[in-house]
Amino acid sequence: MKVKTEIYIINMLIINCLILSCKQHKMGNKIEADAVIEQKIDSLLSLMTLEEKIGQMTQVRHFDDISEGDIAAKFIGSVIHTQGPLPGESALDWQEKFSALQKQALSTRLGIPLLFGVDAVHGQNTYEGATLFPHNIGLGASRNADLVAKVAAITAIEAQATGFNWVFSPCIAIPYNEKWGRVYEAFSESTELTTQLARASIKGHQGNLLENHTVMATAKHFIGDGATDFGVEGGNTSLSMAHVHKRLLPPYRAAVEEGVGAIMASFNTLEGTSMHAHRPLITDTLKGAMQFDGIMVSDWKGYSRFGEADIINAGIDMVMAVDGDLEDYQEGLKKAVTEGVVAPGRIDDAVSRILRQKFRLGLFDNPFPDQGLVAKIGSPEHREVARQAVRESLVLLKNEANILPLSKDLSKILVVGEFGHNSGLQSGGWTIDWQGRKENYTGATTVLEGIQKLSKGEVIYDKDGTGDYEDADVAIVVVGETPYAEFFGDIGGEMDAYQHTLTETHQKYIDTYVTRGIKVVVVLISGRPLVTTRQIEQSNAFVAAWLPGSEGDGIAQVLFGEDDFKGKLPHSWPASEQDYAGKYGPNFWDKSITPLFPFGYGLSYQ
Repeated sequence: MKVKTEIYIINMLIINCLILSCKQHKMGNKIEADAVIEQKIDSLLSLMTLEEKIGQMTQVRHFDDISEGDIAAKFIGSVIHTQGPLPGESALDWQEKFSALQKQALSTRLGIPLLFGVDAVHGQNTYEGATLFPHNIGLGASRNADLVAKVAAITAIEAQATGFNWVFSPCIAIPYNEKWGRVYEAFSESTELTTQLARASIKGHQGNLLENHTVMATAKHFIGDGATDFGVEGGNTSLSMAHVHKRLLPPYRAAVEEGVGAIMASFNTLEGTSMHAHRPLITDTLKGAMQFDGIMVSDWKGYSRFGEADIINAGIDMVMAVDGDLEDYQEGLKKAVTEGVVAPGRIDDAVSRILRQKFRLGLFDNPFPDQGLVAKIGSPEHREVARQAVRESLVLLKNEANILPLSKDLSKILVVGEFGHNSGLQSGGWTIDWQGRKENYTGATTVLEGIQKLSKGEVIYDKDGTGDYEDADVAIVVVGETPYAEFFGDIGGEMDAYQHTLTETHQKYIDTYVTRGIKVVVVLISGRPLVTTRQIEQSNAFVAAWLPGSEGDGIAQVLFGEDDFKGKLPHSWPASEQDYAGKYGPNFWDKSITPLFPFGYGLSYQ
């Protein structure tokens, strides 16, 4: 026992020396610094028990999944925050909650710090009061890589300010069918544009990972999640492997080249195999041919849903052991290793990847969040970048007789519909709550508020589209989709709550004011192109505003000509519901369907 203790002390001294050596190399040669990190990983691995290794491969929520003391007792490697009880009321409360968990991790024999992850997909969208940006589909319409990098950098700051060092973003899927409920999470149907913006997003999020205002990014979901047959979330992707390599892999190749810290597996199947258990693509292609050296993380309940030990053998390194999976996962994986189902070398590879990112983030030196960042949450500077993103995301599809830009001197302007004055509705899913909100939230501005701020005349809000106003100069009718996330938003899916067209109520808003002879400007709030051919024909002007986030006044700025329309369609726009009769919708690479407007279309004032 004395000999083992002495060996342990010597090894710990070696690790401490290596940590000091790494500090000396931070400003030096990156190759040398990477070599030091690899030495540190080898030293730690040599000290770890199987239980400690499996613990590092475990990700849990900060509530429900764990009991008091589990972080240390089960050697947990990562904690996530998702839908459910909040870590606290203020950002400082959130930091304190996660710092307390971090202290538990640091109290263990080896003192390996935790990774804290969050689905910050359009800003730190789980914290009310944060700056929320247009969802990725809007950023895709902007085609502005520098702006995307700024958005990601601000998201990183506000994520760190609330206690997180890891975000599950960006989504770099390439949607093939607007029936899919996650279209808005992706940038575009274009491989080239998605690749460009994926690079920018990862650069913005990660920056210099050793700095306290950057986070580890996650490219997701690997692979084919947006290209399933008929747009079914978690369905089958029947594309050929040649097509996958040509059109779906390039954004991931770019992500790896940019040093992305993590990649998340997707829910779909490919070639009849669950992507969580697809060894040829995860291990052979991604980790082998593409040399990805980061963490391959599962999605929700990946272990119990997609093959248990099979997903580890396929190359999954960290598992979301949530909703009751924790015990079964840790005990099941331990049994699989002791019985030879999973090789010890596969476990060591997974743990090495996790430790590598923790060292790259500097967590062994600085494991706690910076309280000084809290003041930056929702700051005027951050919100101005968000307004710029809103302005540049807007796509003008019609502008009859140049009705836009509107004059600020108009006598009476109507703003019609509940979407015109509701920040929750304008922000979509993943806004405070997983499925979004249908009411206003802290710190946001609405379309109505933006119009009231800029107009010199009377502005009337007709929330219910009553049509009781006949002498208005213009009616700005704001319509759209109520918020949704994931499979809840699939069109024709198991929830069956959404459709390709506007609701009858929203169509009536437009009909009412058109029949009264009032000029109509339609602003469409949606997470995807919708079949709105008739409404475009009816209106005098039609704007695709996507899901703008917290800064709705950015829309008003463009309507009044304070900025020009810059957005271009990131997706082909459908002409009819018949466009979705097959597996896929209209795409610029598929010439069999003629869209109403092609990819890249967008008018301007010039």
